[in-house]
Amino acid sequence: MEDLNVVHGINNAGGWLVRNQELLLSYVVNIVAAIAIIIVGMIVARLISNTLNKVLLARHIDATVADFLSALVRYGVIAFTLIAALGRVGVQTASVIAVLGAAGLAIGLALQGSLANLAAGVLLVTFRPFRTGEFIDIGVMGTVQSVQIFSTTLKTADGKIVVVPNGKIIAGNIVNFSREPVRRNEFIIGVAYDADVDQVIKLLQEVVDAEPRVLRDMGIQIGLNELAASSVNFVVRCWSNAGDLQNVYWDLMKNFKRTLDAHQIGIPYPQMDVHLHQVKSAEDQQAEVKTATPEVAPSLPKPE
Repeated sequence: MEDLNVVHGINNAGGWLVRNQELLLSYVVNIVAAIAIIIVGMIVARLISNTLNKVLLARHIDATVADFLSALVRYGVIAFTLIAALGRVGVQTASVIAVLGAAGLAIGLALQGSLANLAAGVLLVTFRPFRTGEFIDIGVMGTVQSVQIFSTTLKTADGKIVVVPNGKIIAGNIVNFSREPVRRNEFIIGVAYDADVDQVIKLLQEVVDAEPRVLRDMGIQIGLNELAASSVNFVVRCWSNAGDLQNVYWDLMKNFKRTLDAHQIGIPYPQMDVHLHQVKSAEDQQAEVKTATPEVAPSLPKPE
């Protein structure tokens, strides 16, 4: 009896397949077509993204902008590919878009910080306050490695990788150390009050003139800047190429010190005078009291 039921079920299933073979065939074709659309779409998205990146770089567009735009185009192509695949299997794309819109609104409210970072990333790419390879200070000092949609990656001078949200960058100050080809060094040199002012200025000028990396056409400023509490402070300002700035600073500071020492010009430093007072013992104090108090002789009675 059970065998007859199994055979009857098989016959019914076979009959249903025969009657609906066109429908099943269409479903299979649509599913296969949807998978093919997704695969081809992924490949096309990657090809378009890479090609756009190469074209932008070939036209000397900043690498930061090229990476950002190519990533944006790739994600856009993938989104259209998924919608096309859903439409191929019979899903109403209009309703899908409406659902995605509602979901996007809910997600946007939940991810306000991420959307703020996205908007900040667009602003950074549009106005380009810094580019890949430039050294900047955004609360963290480092060389820009990449500017992504939501964050910017820096490499610090000691080799650490720091990822900073774009929203935080836009909200703060951006100091770009690499944008200008030349930059200025400033030195504050303090000497003793008994030093000759004209001699100090002359010596500082000679040290700066002897440094070949200082740009003379940008001007050199040397003058008495401050009469401080324990020193006379001179200011020295000079320009050099941005790449030489730090080495020029170190070398000039070293030569300033050597020159002033060679001419016996003192460089003040904080000092503390300590005065020692001897504390007398209790026995010494009592002895001083006895010595200082005069002895009074006893008075004799007057004769009557």
